[in-house]
Amino acid sequence: MPIRQTIDTGRFPVKIFTNDIDERAKEQLFKMSFLPFVHSHIAAMPDVHMGIGATVGSVIPLKGAVVPAAVGVDIGCGMNAIRLSLTASALPDNLRGLRSAIERDVPVGFNLHRRKDPVADSTVRALVPGLKRIQEKHPGIKIARKKTYETWIRQLATLGGGNHFIEICLDEKDDVWVMLHSGSRGIGNIIGRYFIERARREMERQDIRLPDRDLAYFKEGTEGFDDYVDAVGWAQDYAMTNRREMMRLILAVLHRKLPPFTVTKEAINCHHNYVTQELHFGEEVYVTRKGAIRAGEGELGIIPGSMGARSYIVSGKGNADSFHSCAHGAGRVMSRTQARKSYTKEDLEAQTDGVECRKDKAVIDEIPAAYKDIDVVMENQTDLVDIVHTLRQVICIKG
Repeated sequence: MPIRQTIDTGRFPVKIFTNDIDERAKEQLFKMSFLPFVHSHIAAMPDVHMGIGATVGSVIPLKGAVVPAAVGVDIGCGMNAIRLSLTASALPDNLRGLRSAIERDVPVGFNLHRRKDPVADSTVRALVPGLKRIQEKHPGIKIARKKTYETWIRQLATLGGGNHFIEICLDEKDDVWVMLHSGSRGIGNIIGRYFIERARREMERQDIRLPDRDLAYFKEGTEGFDDYVDAVGWAQDYAMTNRREMMRLILAVLHRKLPPFTVTKEAINCHHNYVTQELHFGEEVYVTRKGAIRAGEGELGIIPGSMGARSYIVSGKGNADSFHSCAHGAGRVMSRTQARKSYTKEDLEAQTDGVECRKDKAVIDEIPAAYKDIDVVMENQTDLVDIVHTLRQVICIKG
């Protein structure tokens, strides 16, 4: 579907690809539209909802500036999905053992790898110089102390909590897929919070008044801008490495537990909370996507549903008004607190029937009803993507 509504009462228009948006998110987008460096307009994806600092599902092109809160603190959070040369018949009838084996090898929640060297030395060595450079420049980022330094290494190839997940899925031909969702873990959070606060202080120092202090920015050409772009780039690399190493561990489990197989297709390994330089409407700009993926012409992407719904592998259409972007998932309609108050363990069991997953009270905040209907989200972005594969999960591992 085309753009459903436009907010045109701010400094720049906001083009929204859905009618399913609450007033708080619209108010947040309205405030964002007053940023002085927006290029053309702001786009809001079909899974748009209110976020911390900046709206989830927002795509903001900025000419000569960056807004740290428009990326957020889970820098580089994103998806990876691969298809295996196996079909559903290769999976065991009881999937609990397979889920347990993955959970043993890939730490979830706040857990770390017990070993101090969970990934290859060469992988760690590739990340160390950038981290040391950031720490030397910013002693306020507490990442060089021995305990913290070991922690970021032991967090490589770990899932984290919240809505991060690992899934085993089947497509429309019953081919087996592995899909995961995670980001830059604790180290990205530390970097993100540091720069959001530094940008706020910079606005105060210059006596710049914003509609929301979370929209503090760094202008291109300033030290803060260069420092942030460097640090966020490192955190995005860390997140990409984290997903790659996690997938390696998952495949090792599957090689032990399932018949011999090969990887037949990697759909994508990409971020949906990040900043990058791109060309849009004739200008080179810095694009921040917070809860949105790039969907350039022919680019493959992953749009997951909730833990009881379908997910989609898609091909982008390169829609100019969306800045070559699309939704990153179903999008929440209910806060975690509200979900825990509204639903019971029995509701969770009913809504995840047929999926091997945790069904205890601790994950009620991830119940499918707390999310938008993924099929409605997909209907609202037929101008943005084509569906390539439809996946249904049979195993879902949550943090």
